[in-house]
Amino acid sequence: MPAWNFADVFEAVAERLPDATAQVQGDRVQTWREFDRRSNALAADLLDAGLGHQSKVAAYLYNGPEYLETYNASFKAGLAPVNTNYRYGPEEILYLFDNADAEAVVFHTGFTPLLEKVRPQLPLVKRWYAVDDGVEGAGGEDGRRPGTQGDVPEWAVRYEDAVGAGSDQTVAPWGRSGDDLLLLYTGGTTGMPKGVMWRQEDLFMVLGGGGNPLIGMPPAEDVDDFKSKLVQPGMAMLPACPLMHGTGQFSAFIAMQGGGSIVTLERRGFDAGDLWRTVADKKVNAIVIVGDAFAKPMLAELEANGADYDLSSIVMISSSGVMWSHETKQGLIRHIPQVFLVDSFGSSEAVGMGVSTSAGDKAAETAQFQLGPRVQVFTEDGRRVEPGSDDTGMVAVGGYIPVGYYKDEAKSAATFRVLDGQRWSIPGDFASVNPDGTLHLLGRGSVCINTGGEKVFPEEVEEALKQHPSVRDAVCVGLPDDRFGEIICAVVEPADGATIDDAALIEHVRERLARYKAPRKVIVVDTIGRSPAGKVDYKGLKQLALDRVG
Repeated sequence: MPAWNFADVFEAVAERLPDATAQVQGDRVQTWREFDRRSNALAADLLDAGLGHQSKVAAYLYNGPEYLETYNASFKAGLAPVNTNYRYGPEEILYLFDNADAEAVVFHTGFTPLLEKVRPQLPLVKRWYAVDDGVEGAGGEDGRRPGTQGDVPEWAVRYEDAVGAGSDQTVAPWGRSGDDLLLLYTGGTTGMPKGVMWRQEDLFMVLGGGGNPLIGMPPAEDVDDFKSKLVQPGMAMLPACPLMHGTGQFSAFIAMQGGGSIVTLERRGFDAGDLWRTVADKKVNAIVIVGDAFAKPMLAELEANGADYDLSSIVMISSSGVMWSHETKQGLIRHIPQVFLVDSFGSSEAVGMGVSTSAGDKAAETAQFQLGPRVQVFTEDGRRVEPGSDDTGMVAVGGYIPVGYYKDEAKSAATFRVLDGQRWSIPGDFASVNPDGTLHLLGRGSVCINTGGEKVFPEEVEEALKQHPSVRDAVCVGLPDDRFGEIICAVVEPADGATIDDAALIEHVRERLARYKAPRKVIVVDTIGRSPAGKVDYKGLKQLALDRVG
């Protein structure tokens, strides 16, 4: 088998389909030849800046052509790209760039004020690339083009100056390897973000290996075989979710290795009407979402204005990472009868754990998945869960899995374990196995809260809450929500003589952490009821919150 590297894969596509469309955003249309040339130029500049083999390159960007150019340039130069959650606050960004050992950062100019606060504490960064946001004062994440006037700070290089002229093929002195890494930082269940280390060969193979399991096309045997499959342009895919997350990023790689194009929305805040207009205008074939947080507003827009949109180009809608309900799937099929719905169960650490498909007049049930070919469910004492038994267990995936977490041997050992003589990724999802072999997902065994596809570790929010002078103690729990899967509810014990102002407390958290980590509900209790050892009855407090909120 060849040593697969995404740089070689994407160069093969550019060679076979140079004039096919690679990326589209609004009026910006980029061919595969242009994508390849701009990526080469950025790769050359990164090498000129002094980055070495597997140096880390952080993409601090909203969705757009520059995101995938940054990744492709990193692959070409033998560097390791790093995703960045653009919702993070200063302390989180500082932690991530420091933990990742970032030596280059590509960022939208709207993030300049935040970076000004942390840049002096990041001496490893050799080059900052500023991508112009384009429009002055356009209103943050909910606006069309958020940020500043597009001015490039004196300490940064204008991105277009680095890539605009293009370049011939760039290969670093150390070459390319299937062992070259991609780092996917995830909030996870254990506090601060941790970087999942994917070998490019493993990631390429788990994403289809140049084949297409949905239509029975086997993986490519070598680069020549891969090229032979590229007889025409592939699908036009629209990742409605952020490319900074594995769902959007990995889905884009699948479309690209099939010679397809990536369509990104111009608006930064999600708007269902904008999505359906873009689908109709750009003849999008596939949409990538994150469960009901996206699907419910999409369905509501079709219920209200469905006749306004030409949906005839849509072949598939796929989702991963959070609940996608049976009722919402059924509604989408009603409006788009030809659509094929793919609900994937997986995580940053474990791709391909399970899949649920819906088509025709029948939508699959919520949280019920067909086990992937390399998936088992193990009890906590290491026994395999038999189909139809009353046992529940942890979902484990083998085969092509990550190396581990970057610079964290303890967490790596806890998640990537050897059972029955084989290495497995066990990220913490619990499930039972139905008699027919399908998997019924029960959720994380921890207290992690999944809100709209974003994983939130309660202790981080609790610490922010407890910094407010009116709060003695606080605990955060997840409450069910139709749209976001879960919302964060703060259970608060007030300080002596203090009165809790819900709105002020929520804003207090928003000023310190990403906005999605702030509670949406606050309930006040006389005491949190910690044990002498400081332990919290999360289950009891969650039930209390459910009873109070209703």
